[in-house]
Amino acid sequence: MLYAVGDIHGERERLEVLLASLPLQPEDRFVFVGDYVDRGPDSKGVVDVLLALAEDYDCVFLAGNHESMFLDFLDWRNEDYFAGDAFLANGGDRTLASYGYFDLPDPHPSKFVLPTAHERFFRSLRLYHREGDYLFVHAGIGRALLRETDLDFALRRASAEDLLWDRSTLEAPHQLGVTVVYGHTPSPDFALRWNPPFSIGIDTGAVYGGRLTAIRLPDETVFQV
Repeated sequence: MLYAVGDIHGERERLEVLLASLPLQPEDRFVFVGDYVDRGPDSKGVVDVLLALAEDYDCVFLAGNHESMFLDFLDWRNEDYFAGDAFLANGGDRTLASYGYFDLPDPHPSKFVLPTAHERFFRSLRLYHREGDYLFVHAGIGRALLRETDLDFALRRASAEDLLWDRSTLEAPHQLGVTVVYGHTPSPDFALRWNPPFSIGIDTGAVYGGRLTAIRLPDETVFQV
């Protein structure tokens, strides 16, 4: 079975409880839809937990807009990294604190080095993952792609900005032939955004007082903490 996990945002303890609650089998797999960092208390700890999980299970880690901001803030060079000027205003200070950034003699992005395993983790993040009848993205696909019928063609045209930031396609019907599983935008009541067969939104606002969610596929069983 495949488990998709919503936005974690530094909530390491909730992540550990959620993972412990899953009825996992050795062949199970994971897709995480991004936003591991910012706002919550222990972003570094979240990445530590995910790295340990990946030693035992097949895991796909997507980039979220908060990873994009973080890495751009650190002056990493990649077309998928941008908006670093908004990083601190979006909870980035808590990410930096979890990595000991403010304990440096002279805190500055150019002098900060991530642990080697964490650098590999962030450099390996993907913008999307397709598996079976599902497409996993962090945020959305962009309105220009809603009428496309060729998924491969649509993904080649999809922009990093849409995949990481788009909110315009929430619950919108499309013709891509897959169910889009995404995070990024919790609903006002922190419930899942069910819109079969088009999409499922699994950001349930864990860092805002909601729950951290995993959905098992293809039976679409929901687990929450």
